Amino acid sequence: MKKLRYRLFLALIVLVVSVFIGLGLLLGQLFKTYYINSFFDEFQKEGNLIIQQIEDQGGTSTLQTDQIKKAKEMINANITILSTDGKVIYDIGETAEKYKDHHDVLSDIVKGIQTNKNGRKYIGSGLDIFYWWDVIEINGKVDGILVITSELDELTVAHKQLWLLLFVILGLAFIVILFIGSKITTNFIKPVESATKTAIELAKGNYQARTYEYTYNEFSKLNSSLNILARNLQRITKEQEMQNDRLRAVIENMGIPLILIDDKGCIILTNQMYKEMFRVEETEIIGKTYLEVFEHEDVKQIIEHIFMTEQKIRRQITIPIHIQMKNLEVYGAPIISSNNEWKGIVLVFHDITEIKKLEKVRKDFVANVSHELKTPVTSIKGFTETLLDGALHDEKALESFLNIILKESNRLQSLVYDLLELSKIEQEDLKLNINQVEMNKMIHDIVDSLRKRAEDKQIDIQIFEERPLTVEGDSLRLQQIFINLLSNAIAYTLPSGKVEVHIQDDDEFVVISIADTGIGIEKEEIPRIFERFYRVDRARSRNSGGTGLGLAIVKHSVEAHHGEIHVESEVGKGSRFIVKLWKIMPKDIR
Repeated sequence: MKKLRYRLFLALIVLVVSVFIGLGLLLGQLFKTYYINSFFDEFQKEGNLIIQQIEDQGGTSTLQTDQIKKAKEMINANITILSTDGKVIYDIGETAEKYKDHHDVLSDIVKGIQTNKNGRKYIGSGLDIFYWWDVIEINGKVDGILVITSELDELTVAHKQLWLLLFVILGLAFIVILFIGSKITTNFIKPVESATKTAIELAKGNYQARTYEYTYNEFSKLNSSLNILARNLQRITKEQEMQNDRLRAVIENMGIPLILIDDKGCIILTNQMYKEMFRVEETEIIGKTYLEVFEHEDVKQIIEHIFMTEQKIRRQITIPIHIQMKNLEVYGAPIISSNNEWKGIVLVFHDITEIKKLEKVRKDFVANVSHELKTPVTSIKGFTETLLDGALHDEKALESFLNIILKESNRLQSLVYDLLELSKIEQEDLKLNINQVEMNKMIHDIVDSLRKRAEDKQIDIQIFEERPLTVEGDSLRLQQIFINLLSNAIAYTLPSGKVEVHIQDDDEFVVISIADTGIGIEKEEIPRIFERFYRVDRARSRNSGGTGLGLAIVKHSVEAHHGEIHVESEVGKGSRFIVKLWKIMPKDIR
């Protein structure tokens, strides 16, 4: 903008200087011409008076020198009188001494007198000497020629004074014009500069920029319009940002993975849930085509179906994502603008893996409960019917059948108890009676209560402990956990085996591990052992009297204490269950 101001100001200076130079030359020439014409008219009047005086005296023959001298002094010029043949009759002055070609000029005047009786002539490049002449007539005949010569010193002085005056006047005018021009230029450029700066800031996206509104200025409408535009842009941008923020917030917090694909098949938007589910970075997929991003043919087919049919689609698929198999319900729809212009498609992925798993668990649970209940109920019913059919009077058969009925009844009771207990633990509002529990004493008491069962199988139970350790928890629930784990360890350990219990201090936690030398668990079965009714060896576990719910109760009880449980196992060598409990449970998780 400064360049524009300098260019305009320079153009104004050049224009003013050019006009002043032209005006000065014109005025100088006009004044010079006017002065010379005035000088000539004065000489002509004075010369005519001298000629009249000479003619009145009788001509050049009766010329009186004193009168000529007085005339010379009066007009302050050199006077020369010539005869018609060119002879100098009278010459008074210093022209001949100063100007060497004086006589040649006089000769030219005499020669040209026939065609031009009076005239004037300037000698010198600067009009140094002025000649004026006219003829002297006596009775209608030419008696002589009067030549008046004058140096134009006054003209030179006047010319210099004229130029000085013009220079002063035009200089002052130039200064005034520059001052006024600078003001005008500033008044015109300043609003333009302000408007331009504001426009540049608006182009950069700074919609808070404003320009000064000049009240009395031709650009006031421009500046006010620019400010209105800036305010409108700021309002529109703010509204757009709010809409974008809302849309982004909805997309990011909708709780399900979402992805947008444009009409060319390129990924243009995704949310955090999608990146977390598929474990990708935004930079890895944005701008790429869906063919490059998706490796799963099922997803590609859904996208291509929407592109070809322009119809909504909902489909359930099972795809591998890293090391897991995911059950997804994919909902896809075309994005069509209000003027029926194709914009792309949107895909929403509902992770129904847990739902499918819960459905399977529910089905398995129903099947397992039915199976587990069916066995004791069938036994009780069968032996009861046998007794009613006549075996009641056989004392040996009666005692045997009643013992079996009692055993199955106890098993049925245990199953119902474990189901109720598991249901109670799984409730979200389960209240734990939190107290300080001495883990060493509890483990010793549980081992003592189970020692007879271990001795019957010749199983050696050893406890390894460093020092007395306490945890915060519900003593009854914790006792239930370790009774189940130790009972399982004894039940699944072969005779003459060994069970080890380690109680260790681990900073904020107490770690209790129970290791046996039992049958072990297959690696792929380890994630399922905490499911209801899941048995590694169904025949052995049923014979041991278990309900298949013990480990499920253990898992939920540990989670209720905000602890951790891990399993390490190898088939044929045994298993190790590791339980990690808080010494002091943090307040935010109580």
